[in-house]
Amino acid sequence: MSTLTETLEEVLVEEAIGVNNEIVLYNDDVNTFDHVIESLVKICDHTWEQAEQCAILVHYKGQCTVKTGELPKLKPQCASLQDAGLSAAII
Repeated sequence: MSTLTETLEEVLVEEAIGVNNEIVLYNDDVNTFDHVIESLVKICDHTWEQAEQCAILVHYKGQCTVKTGELPKLKPQCASLQDAGLSAAII
């Protein structure tokens, strides 16, 4: 005769619950596409294609989220975008 043994196992599940913030870039009538693209590549580590797509979205939609993450990392990037003359804010 065989014995069936049942084992209950506790599994700890951790959820990564963090407050992700976003840098939103807003449209303006001052900056050129090239300047926006070059700034996003330099400051936000975008690829040329990513930066170009963001610039197009900003132009036609009025705004675009260009970076997400934790606030301490986003603050200097947002400040650099603003220093480059772009309209950006963390939300």
